[in-house]
Amino acid sequence: MESGYTLPVFAIAAAKAAILAILKQNAASIELNLLDSGLGIIEISQSAIIDENTAIAIAISNPGDNLDLTAGTPVWAWVKLEPLDTEPIILEAGEGLGRTAIGKPAIYQLARDLAKVNLIPLLPKEITARIRFILPEGRALAKRTSNAAFGILEGLSLLGTSAISKPLSVEDKLAEFRADLQAKAANSHQIAFYIGANGYQVAQNLGFQPTQLVQTANWIGAMLVEAAILGVTELTLIGYHGKLLKLAGGIFNTSSHLADARIDILVRAAVHEQLPFTLIQEIESLPTAEAVHKLLVEHGCDRQIFQYLTNQIRQRAIAYVYKYTDREIEIKTILCDRLGQLVV
Repeated sequence: MESGYTLPVFAIAAAKAAILAILKQNAASIELNLLDSGLGIIEISQSAIIDENTAIAIAISNPGDNLDLTAGTPVWAWVKLEPLDTEPIILEAGEGLGRTAIGKPAIYQLARDLAKVNLIPLLPKEITARIRFILPEGRALAKRTSNAAFGILEGLSLLGTSAISKPLSVEDKLAEFRADLQAKAANSHQIAFYIGANGYQVAQNLGFQPTQLVQTANWIGAMLVEAAILGVTELTLIGYHGKLLKLAGGIFNTSSHLADARIDILVRAAVHEQLPFTLIQEIESLPTAEAVHKLLVEHGCDRQIFQYLTNQIRQRAIAYVYKYTDREIEIKTILCDRLGQLVV
């Protein structure tokens, strides 16, 4: 099985090819600094000069032997060199690249870091590169994802935690997460767990450093036990409430294929907090945790319920760790919605 690259890599490679075309240094392949992943060579499908300050280039997404719907997707970068603005590079969303609910381009930290390292050194002094990413198939592909539920509208996102896209089995993924935890716990006794990319972004916004962040995916229980064995003393769980609230019900593998009692857990929380009976009945009838959250916000009792759930998660997690290790560990919980907004 072969590794490939995540979507931000192809976007930045196309942008670099376009800049080089303007500088009359056309290239059929682009070498990129992939930050912690070394160097990579990305093939450029096409590049063209539009005028003396503008060019466009295209790279084709290749995530390797992964079941990734972006495989084979063309990623265009339109670049215009302008007199220096406030920043040396300006990244914009063109057709097929999504935007957040407040209208910002769905271009996240990995893409921005890759752009700074690989593009800024190419630019003449007093010049800004205005870069617009275009994914012609992005709007159609986004309909096959949960992007809209996470607040990414009208297309795909340039999101990722690593430049490398590794094909891993279920067992390989858990082994990789454990190895990452072992390496980071050796240097810090304060660790933050996140389930996926949404939680990673929230954690960074809260000030956690990459050296503290460890992905768990659905294996929160196994990773909690591993952390305690490794001597971690303070641990923060960060993620989407619809996943983490399962821990309040004693479910420590959050895969929906194994257990999904989210509505039942929310109903129990509503009963405990003595919400009106009619509201509890309405909660029970709703299909998703997101729908329940919206209802609770409308009735002004969302913080009350999620504070209770946060406390339950903490107590259950501490007890779970102690049950399997006889060790005590301080655990905090930070819950967010699909847009990355904190709910408590």
